[in-house]
Amino acid sequence: MNIDERVNYLMRGAEYGDKQVYDAMADELRERLVESDRTGVPLKVYCGFDPTSSDLHLGHTVPLRKLAQFQELGHEVYFVIGSFTALIGDPSARDKSRPLATLDEIMENARTYQEQAFRVLDREKTKVVYNGDWLNDIPYKEIFQILTNFTVQQMLNREGLHKRWEANEPIYLHEMLYPITQGFDAHHLDVDVQIGGTDQLFNVLTASRKVMQSYGQRPNIAILMPLIPGTDGEQKMSKSLGNYIPIYTTAEDMYGKVMSVPDHVMPLYAKLVTKWSQQELYAFLGALETGSIHPRDAKMKLAYAITSAFYDESLADEAENHFVTAFQKGDVPDDIPEVELKAGEHTVLDVIVDQGLVGSRSEGRRVISQQGVKFDGVTVGNPTEMITTGGVLQVGKRKFLRILI
Repeated sequence: MNIDERVNYLMRGAEYGDKQVYDAMADELRERLVESDRTGVPLKVYCGFDPTSSDLHLGHTVPLRKLAQFQELGHEVYFVIGSFTALIGDPSARDKSRPLATLDEIMENARTYQEQAFRVLDREKTKVVYNGDWLNDIPYKEIFQILTNFTVQQMLNREGLHKRWEANEPIYLHEMLYPITQGFDAHHLDVDVQIGGTDQLFNVLTASRKVMQSYGQRPNIAILMPLIPGTDGEQKMSKSLGNYIPIYTTAEDMYGKVMSVPDHVMPLYAKLVTKWSQQELYAFLGALETGSIHPRDAKMKLAYAITSAFYDESLADEAENHFVTAFQKGDVPDDIPEVELKAGEHTVLDVIVDQGLVGSRSEGRRVISQQGVKFDGVTVGNPTEMITTGGVLQVGKRKFLRILI
């Protein structure tokens, strides 16, 4: 890749809510890459993970995939386990204080995190470190010196803490120190690039850079990745919400869960979760935009790409065959009503209402929003999706309609 291609590749999917910030980070990245080419010294890149639970899901793999892209281009990657920061709990975008975990729980979770992370990262090229190794020993005087770079107003203006302040909910002092500790990670490792989620805008873009500058270091480049929605297509992927796709599962389960996501999240999943090259990604997004690929076929292609990123292609093939057999061909009664339609003239909502599969349009929208409607085994996420090909429309478990075009 030339320098422009590398910048575009490494900034792919990054979000800041401000184009000027995006451009500034891209420019800084370009400068460091040019310098790396000249000196032969790879960039140092890191992302921190607080092991507050035992399992990683597809959402966690978004920053991991970004780390893997840097590895692919020959840069040095640090996988930082928050053995200290997990004891505090990141309050970013939270409306409640996170319950404190014990060190034993954190270290047990850390072991499983590593094994799961290596399904994305190259084990031999990844440096695994624990931030408790340096954060446990910071002199109190040094902490005070770092704190002179921040104001209480800055801390309270962060979204999660600001909402709690307005609601008169408790805000604990230890929560305000979280961004400082994350900044000290960047300082200690003396990194060029820090990967984080968009919920860590202040932590990564402001705190880490300020801490590094206070030590006379060049501030790290912040690459912030979006939090992908879960299988409901609306709320961020979360184990507690039940809308997550685990990576410690089977290929069949992963393929099937990706097939259940609404159509409108396909572009985001394609950008952030697949291993597609820029050319493959642009071809897929272009086909979606022009409608040259049916949403069902597009989702099957996406599900295969994601599954094959975590499993051998043979297992991904089996998962796809299982889905087609079990959900597209199976469980459909032989004797079901049929209707002939003209392609592109009827929405899914129109058909399920007109054919009596639901009692009203409002009921139809509700059933679709609850992922209760499928077309050829693929969950319909948009009530205005047009019927363009023949297939079997299913509402709930027992209502079927064969559409002929």
